This record gives sequence, structure tokens and C-alpha cells, in this order.
Amino acid sequence: MRIQYPDAYYHVTCRGNEGKVIFRNTEDRKGFFRLLARSVDVYDVRLLAFALMPNHFHLLVCTPRSNLSEFMRHFNISYTGFFNRKYHRSGHLYQGRYKAFLIDENNYLLEVSRYIHLNPLRMKSKKPAQERWQDLTMNDSTSFPGYLQQKHRKSFVHYRTILDYFGEEGLKSTQDYKKFVAEGMKEDIPSPLEKGKGREIIGKDDFVEKIKEIFRREYGKDQKVSRREQPAFREWDRIVNPHDLIDHYAQLIKMDTEELTRKGKQSMERAMLMELLYRLCKLTQPEIGKLVGGIDYSAVSQARKRLQVKLQNEPCHEERFEQLQEKLDQMSRIKI
Repeated sequence: MRIQYPDAYYHVTCRGNEGKVIFRNTEDRKGFFRLLARSVDVYDVRLLAFALMPNHFHLLVCTPRSNLSEFMRHFNISYTGFFNRKYHRSGHLYQGRYKAFLIDENNYLLEVSRYIHLNPLRMKSKKPAQERWQDLTMNDSTSFPGYLQQKHRKSFVHYRTILDYFGEEGLKSTQDYKKFVAEGMKEDIPSPLEKGKGREIIGKDDFVEKIKEIFRREYGKDQKVSRREQPAFREWDRIVNPHDLIDHYAQLIKMDTEELTRKGKQSMERAMLMELLYRLCKLTQPEIGKLVGGIDYSAVSQARKRLQVKLQNEPCHEERFEQLQEKLDQMSRIKI
């Protein structure tokens, strides 16, 4: 069972099935980035670092909504579909489920980011060390170049969380981080992941005890219960009252609220409402289902997935959705 709570940090990795390649060329990486950008946006995840190797990848993420499982399920399914369609294959792309280590951000976040960025240098190579280091600072297979130069930055990576450890934004923080990463290469510092083996937590003893207490309090003794049935952390920091959002949304689209939320009704407006309830009210999919006619979470999930395809392929729908989201967000700040 994944330990999930608001603003948790994780090191996540996935390997290709039977050690096979999951990135064959530059176009595969571009597809990976496009789908990753969409997934971090949809699930409100902060991506701090990444590294793409031929047969696996590493991510460093923060989950304000305690939704790592939903985010990774959506993203891995998306990239598997993209890869399988492109190469006319079927079946699993990854070797089992992704691995995730919960991180003590106060003591190990920097070390894990360095471990991820130095990952390409762990591959065997005949190139001199200095040449390999130069490649690392320029190659977009990791997020490291974006930490060093603005021109290499990707819009879906949140760089400030790491750089803030080195002071205010500017050249000094980027240079200090570069020096920090270089020290890891020169001194061959042990992997921080060794700290997490056997318990999937990378942290000092007080952090481990804190997580154990969260686990005991929120999940109890029955570890077979999945998060879909767990009420854990659902009442934290709601930004928008869901009933107010539904009423405001119905007014904006000029539709009766009862008709909009009637069970069995399938429409673009209804799917957009589900997505807005997820994004602006931070509701889980079962909670959304109760508000839109008493449907189960799988129906909500399917409706949101169909909507994402529409938004991606039809710019007019994407523009309309963004306009509605902006108006509702403004209403929430004024009235709620």
C-alpha cells in the first residue's frame, strides 16, 4: 500500500518489461514529455526532476493532493498506449508496478535530486569523465540542464523547490546547485536510495516514526483496504465549495443544475463539471460520483479520460474549458 498524504515527496521509477528499451529515439522522449506535462497538470502534481534512461525513468514529484497512485496510473497507461500504437505492439511495457520511495524533504530531497541527475553517468561508457559531464549539462534526457540555464527549462518542471535551498533566484543558486551535483560525481557519494531499502522511506528516524504514525492513524490495521475506499486526508484545505461550484457552473453554461447532475446523462458539459470538481475542489472521484447522480468512481474516471482526449484533439473545447475554469476560479476567490 502506498503511503499518501498532502504535499508528500516521492522518488518514482519504472523499468521496461524484461529490461527492454522504453525509449528508442528522440521522438519517443518528446511523446513522453508531452504526456508527462499533461498528467502533472491534470493531477496537480509538482515535478521537480526527471531522468530518462533507455530502459527506465526516474521522477522526483510532490503530490499536494495525495494522489500519487492516480497520477502514475494515468501517466503510465498514457505512455504505454502511445508506445504500443507507435510500434504496433501490445501488452505490458513496464516490469510490474512502479516503485516509489517516500522522501524526508528536510534532509534528503537535495540528495535524491542529485542521484536522479547523475543517473546517466552510472552507465558504462568509454568517454572521458569531463566529456560525459558536459553531455549531462546539455542533454534533455534529464532536467539538470534546466537547473543551469533558463533556455533549457521545461514548463512542466518546478525548479524553484530545489534551487530555493541555495538562496534567492539567480545565477548564484544555479551555480551552487551545479557544484553540489558535481561533488556527487567526484566523491562517489552513496545512493540515498539505500536508506529506503526494505521500508520505502528515505528519511531520518524521526521522519520514519512520523510516517508510521500517519499510517497507523489513517489506515489502521487493515492494510488490504485501497485508497479508493479510504477516507484518509479527504477533508484538507478545500479551495472551492463543491455545491457552490456546481451552481456557478450551471449558471455559466445556462443549464438547470438538476438536469446537469442527473444520473445517466452523458455530455461534454457534465464531463467538464467532473473535471472542474476534481481540479478546483480537490475531490476524489468517488466524491465526485456522489455529486453527479450517484455514479461510481470508474464512471467518473472514464468520463474524465474521454474529456482529456477531446481537450487534446479539439482546441475549441480546450479553450472553452480553460475559460470556464478561469471564471470559476475568480468567483471562488471573491465569494467563497
